[in-house]
Amino acid sequence: MSGALTVLSMGLLLGLQHATDSDHVVAVTTVVARERKVAAAAKIGVLWGLGHSATVLLVGGGMVAAGVVISARAGQSLEFCVAGMLVLLGIMGVRRAAEARRGARAHGHAHAAHTPPEHGKRAWLRPIAVGVVHGLAGSAAIALAVLATIDDRVTALSYLATFSIGTIVGMSLVTTLISTPIAVATRRIDPRWLVRIGALAGLVSIGLGLWMGYEIGFVDGLFFGDAQAAPP
Repeated sequence: MSGALTVLSMGLLLGLQHATDSDHVVAVTTVVARERKVAAAAKIGVLWGLGHSATVLLVGGGMVAAGVVISARAGQSLEFCVAGMLVLLGIMGVRRAAEARRGARAHGHAHAAHTPPEHGKRAWLRPIAVGVVHGLAGSAAIALAVLATIDDRVTALSYLATFSIGTIVGMSLVTTLISTPIAVATRRIDPRWLVRIGALAGLVSIGLGLWMGYEIGFVDGLFFGDAQAAPP
């Protein structure tokens, strides 16, 4: 019993740590950079975590239950999709910042220099979609690590569940930490900080996406040579 509790506790802690992976943080930052309210940003983190966890539980859980994982090349292909998504999110962020800056010049005052938050379905569909893509990319590596270390399938599936809970909580905390200084800077210092941070987040996202694409495609051998499975 104590062994199972240890495994589940490790799943929760590793899920919290998983939320702080650089590609996760950069991706969600490009989404929350337009938010002025900490609560709204934390909600985005929860939605990202739900999308990520749903995929890990369905895809990764299916692999664990069946005792099989997809090939290294297929896993690397999914990771490459994450790199492409980071580039796309970054381009969108930079474009929004440029549009807000042009609007500020047209209106002639600083209050026009902001990127309005999204509302309706897009406000929750985007973070869920981003989380799903990340979950797909990580499911194979996570399932492989679980199968290699946990023999009992019920315990393994329970581990995935606690890992997913940790990821949701972790991403909520991450987005809260990211959004708090943004909200303070926007309200108390200069509203144009929202545009600057959005542009910076977009550029970082583009840079990380291009670097990941190069690493996965050429260094890890997705395009040439033998594809190497990424660690979870």
